[in-house]
Amino acid sequence: MKEISWGFIGCGEVTEKKSGPAFNEVPGSHVEAVMSRHEAHARAYAEKHHIRKWYTDAQELIDDPDVNAIYIATPPSSHATYAIMAMKAGKPVYVEKPLAASYMECMRVNRVSEETGVPCFVAHYRRYLPYFMKVKEIIDNGTIGEVVNVQLRFSVPPRDLDYKAEKDLPWRLQPDISGGGYFYDLAPHQIDLLQYLFGVITRAHGYPANRAHLYKPEDTISACFFFESGVTGSASWCFVGHESAKEDRIDVVGVKGRLSFSVFNYDPIHLITSDCDKSFSVPNPSYVQLPIIKAVIEDLQGIGNCDCTSVSSTPTNWVMDRILWKY
Repeated sequence: MKEISWGFIGCGEVTEKKSGPAFNEVPGSHVEAVMSRHEAHARAYAEKHHIRKWYTDAQELIDDPDVNAIYIATPPSSHATYAIMAMKAGKPVYVEKPLAASYMECMRVNRVSEETGVPCFVAHYRRYLPYFMKVKEIIDNGTIGEVVNVQLRFSVPPRDLDYKAEKDLPWRLQPDISGGGYFYDLAPHQIDLLQYLFGVITRAHGYPANRAHLYKPEDTISACFFFESGVTGSASWCFVGHESAKEDRIDVVGVKGRLSFSVFNYDPIHLITSDCDKSFSVPNPSYVQLPIIKAVIEDLQGIGNCDCTSVSSTPTNWVMDRILWKY
């Protein structure tokens, strides 16, 4: 497959700010068509980005003979359905994270990918960013010695729309659509990174709660887990904390030092050992999905490899479902 002609299922905010333009920046790739259930939205997006075709029906886009790869940028509840439709049509898929709204749906996607031989990639793009590659480099080169523990802490205040959730519930707060509130939207980035750094999590336990009662999904969660590498870890998420408690931080504790970094803010990476106390500021590309999209395209062209597949992404859903007591 030399020229990748993409069809977008979904053309919302994420395709504007993080991913969409990147598909046209990689040699041998372009966006051929887009789809939205809302005709005006699909037409406007296509015209704005100079895309030839637009649809309001996903099957019509998948069946378009000029489209040979599918990007799925919809809420998680439809990821598995659209991915399976595309793979059964023989068209490779790149899916927004999380892969699906549950671990069991991930298994369906994997089964169809294996049966059809059609690849499915997942947008766990952070592991391809220079910032996190620097984190991995420091850990892998032994600067902090053998890693013994990892601690994740994330806290943000409620958003303005959270106070109106009962009247106008955003999709991220509808578990049937999102998979499980803000946790299911944000935690995939963090959990995938942890497994990228320390191996698959083989045991996970969670304690989800709703403390502020602004909406039905869990707003406060604590968890502990065990990696196949022997590293132990703990995590806490709070989506209704006070402004003074706002935090986005992962601490990696080694026998020779400590490494701290953020996941969403890209704060300077902080390294402390007996011999040094350093910070590293690592810039990322303007379109944060560009590195992984390049890897996906080169994999499809047979000149590279992308390891963010549906199979490698499924453990992230398993961990989240265990933490939420869904599995």
